Amino acid sequence: MHRLRTCAARLRPLTVSQTSQNFSQQRPASVPKTFHPVRCYTSPVAAEPFLNGTSSNYVEEMYYSWLEDPKSVHKSWDIFFRNANAGAPPGKAHQSPLSLAVLPQAQSLVGAQINVEKLVEDHLAVQSLIRAYQIRGHHVAQLDPLGIMDADLDCHIPNDIITSSDKLGFYGLDESDLDKVFRLPTTTFIGGTESDLPLREIIRRLEMAYCQHIGVEFMFINDLDQCQWIREKFEKPGVMQFTLEEKRTLLARMVRSTRFEEFLQRKWSSEKRFGLEGCESLIPALKTIIDKSSEKGVENIVMGMPHRGRLNVLANVIRKELEQIFCQFDSKLEAADEGSGDVKYHLGMYHRRINRVTDRNITLSLMANPSHLEAVDPVVQGKTKAEQFYCGDTEGHKVMSILMHGDAAFAGQGVVYETFHLSDLPSYSTHGTVHVVVNNQIGFTTDPRMARSSPYPTDVARVVNAPIFHVNADDPEAVVYVCNVAAEWRATFHKDVVVDLVCYRRLGHNEMDEPMFTQPLMYKQIKKQKGVMQKYGEKLIAEGAVSRQEYEEEIAKYDKICEEAHVRSKDEKILHIKHWLDSPWPGFFNLDGQPKSLTCPTTGLTEEELIHIGQVASSVPVEDFTIHGGLSRILKARGEMIKNRTVDWALGEYMAFGSLLKEGIHVRLSGQDVERGGKEPRSLSQMSPIYTSIVFLFPPISSNFAQSLKSGATFHRPQSTA
Repeated sequence: MHRLRTCAARLRPLTVSQTSQNFSQQRPASVPKTFHPVRCYTSPVAAEPFLNGTSSNYVEEMYYSWLEDPKSVHKSWDIFFRNANAGAPPGKAHQSPLSLAVLPQAQSLVGAQINVEKLVEDHLAVQSLIRAYQIRGHHVAQLDPLGIMDADLDCHIPNDIITSSDKLGFYGLDESDLDKVFRLPTTTFIGGTESDLPLREIIRRLEMAYCQHIGVEFMFINDLDQCQWIREKFEKPGVMQFTLEEKRTLLARMVRSTRFEEFLQRKWSSEKRFGLEGCESLIPALKTIIDKSSEKGVENIVMGMPHRGRLNVLANVIRKELEQIFCQFDSKLEAADEGSGDVKYHLGMYHRRINRVTDRNITLSLMANPSHLEAVDPVVQGKTKAEQFYCGDTEGHKVMSILMHGDAAFAGQGVVYETFHLSDLPSYSTHGTVHVVVNNQIGFTTDPRMARSSPYPTDVARVVNAPIFHVNADDPEAVVYVCNVAAEWRATFHKDVVVDLVCYRRLGHNEMDEPMFTQPLMYKQIKKQKGVMQKYGEKLIAEGAVSRQEYEEEIAKYDKICEEAHVRSKDEKILHIKHWLDSPWPGFFNLDGQPKSLTCPTTGLTEEELIHIGQVASSVPVEDFTIHGGLSRILKARGEMIKNRTVDWALGEYMAFGSLLKEGIHVRLSGQDVERGGKEPRSLSQMSPIYTSIVFLFPPISSNFAQSLKSGATFHRPQSTA
């Protein structure tokens, strides 16, 4: 035993097998806890095959247990300790147990081990399957209302999406596994209140969540909480349930959207209007976003959009008077009468009204937009930022923006990418924009396969981790659900989100265009396609949600509203300018709606005021502030100019800014150069003199500065500009 103790003390920590770890390692209370080995330098170390590493503590524990009760340790340890005590030489004390192959009990243990391993592998496979649907389910979603094109421009079905039982082999599963029950991971909500489901039901629920009329792209988002939020919204069983009242409201909105376009087509069939036919569900989509945002506390919404569907949005979302729209089709109307000389489908509108769903005030502003479709994007964001600033809305709870896009322009115009990259910058963020893409799967006459390299037109949004919800626009309930989620996302995370309405264009690029020349196969299918209002009306009639009489009465009711407005449009004096502005401009109009005669107020400053501003511009704001030596020379030179009544370009700009700040008018300087001037100056005392060290090539000359020249100051243009 002396040799056993000595060798045990000399060994390093033992890397034990799984078998030996399962046995008791408790030391008897009667055995002393301190082990005092006797050094031995001649005995072989680790001669036994299982003694490797630092195993002295483990051997000691086993030895003490054996001394207390030989039956408390495994038979192999009992034999080892007996042989060692009997004086067996190193390497001979250990005897390997009988081979497991000859023991029936061992064979059953091996079989059980294999079954456990298979069970673990199958559960891991199911987890991989669930993740595959979350990542790539949108590729097989039924998004195209026409059923002739894949929205992602790829007819290939991913191998890890189970479209038939033979694809189970990708995961090492087969048809016999379909009825096996598997525990669900925490990264899915398809179970609802259930923690495990049969594989067959797991696949069915994943298909319902990700492969029907909604395709969800979100697994590229870095934030786990945001991913979990989206999973819960789309995976929980029964999330897309609508009350009877909600279905009837949705049908009424579809009727208004559809019959408005049909009315215009009947009355002015030869006029360009860029109608919404083929994507009539845009109107309930926008109204849903507005309703949900109003519910979340938003009071002001700034909107921008291209010309397709603009008149419908003005009529049925902004609620512009129909007669004001209809009178724009008057053939005797001259361009000068429209105020800007622009066409009706480019103009904007401002309106404050009560939201009928939430019974709260909501202000809607639709910005005017030129033919360069996406040019309005940064303008909308700038107006939204200004509204947020002036109402003290620092987190975007009260003011938000909605941007609508066409699929070709969204993918093709660089201003979209630039605007996305402003979305999360501290001085530019509007705290989340809801983007709605009217994806009619064609750009004028260009097939999407020839228009972009990305699978979807919305892929540009991935750069800012914005979730993208693709939806079949011929399923109004799916559209409304997705828009509710989008509005909730914006209210919860204050980040951008994209709704991709996959639809079609029933007519040509405009009403005078013949699309059969360039897309004959697509338009052959479109001619067979039932309108979405008709399909949804028939669905609700079949469900018993409405009767056919109620459906027809709803149509007749809105047709009558349009006819009466058309009559009024012939008699009413047209007030174009006031009715087509996207801001209220209080005090700008007389009571009759015509603009007041404008006079230019006096904007000049006295020389004393200019000198005061100049002295501030040439001084350091804080007494103990140490500035760069180069800036000291600039300030000194500026002070000399003030004394000599001389003004250069930079000082002239400073005087213009300073005069505005003295009057309490906010000044915001934007651009890469202004970093040298600090942040936005809000008062003269906060304005850094470094601003005036920047000389602009073509700066604007304010009326204040122009008037300052008349007061006797000398203007000096610098020899060089930077």
